[in-house]
Amino acid sequence: MRRYLHLAVALTGLALLLPVANAQTPAPSVPNSLPVLDGIPGPLTWQHPPKTWKIDTGKTLTITADKATNWYISAVGDDKSDSSNRLLFKPAADFVLNAKVTVGNRSTWDAGGLVLYVNDTVWAKFGIEVTTNKVPTIVSVVTRGISDDNNSIAIPSGTAYLKVAKAGTGILFYESADGNNWSIIRAFTLGDVPDLRVGFSSQSPVGEGCTSVFSEIQYQPKKIDLWAGK
Repeated sequence: MRRYLHLAVALTGLALLLPVANAQTPAPSVPNSLPVLDGIPGPLTWQHPPKTWKIDTGKTLTITADKATNWYISAVGDDKSDSSNRLLFKPAADFVLNAKVTVGNRSTWDAGGLVLYVNDTVWAKFGIEVTTNKVPTIVSVVTRGISDDNNSIAIPSGTAYLKVAKAGTGILFYESADGNNWSIIRAFTLGDVPDLRVGFSSQSPVGEGCTSVFSEIQYQPKKIDLWAGK
């Protein structure tokens, strides 16, 4: 009896040392890195993802642009860049997208804003950019092979409400100090663009990086009176 008891104890000790064939080791949790914004149709995808970005409670997007990031095709042929950090989604055929935009760092051409993308040579951006006189300014760039660049209203605070609306082939950019009263900044078309994407961007061409914050983001898949803005 003692012999069998010793054998049972030995086998039990061996079993404790051996792995259990059916045991499942829990996989480490992996944070979900796919951006999700409340009210924005997914999926949102990055073009040139930044090293740092975050979304707070699904409503506020922060993009910290890497240094040496820009998006521009010079009209005088001295520059062609496509490296800005951009988060895009596919909108409805007619839509309105607006956000409160705040641009942090103040090196020349640091910028953050709303963007439209068709392909590498057809796109537009609308944001707050630090111009060569070091003043944050509403700037729009429309690119059809070559970029044309327009500096508009100075925004010393670095914060403004921006809106992009598309109805048919018409596209308008609007700016507001309070998010209620809007002024038209630019009207244009990119043509018939079924593959259009829209979204958010941040850039820092000659600085060490630029943090752009997008809050109070609103998206509406509807056709508005572009000139009335509603």
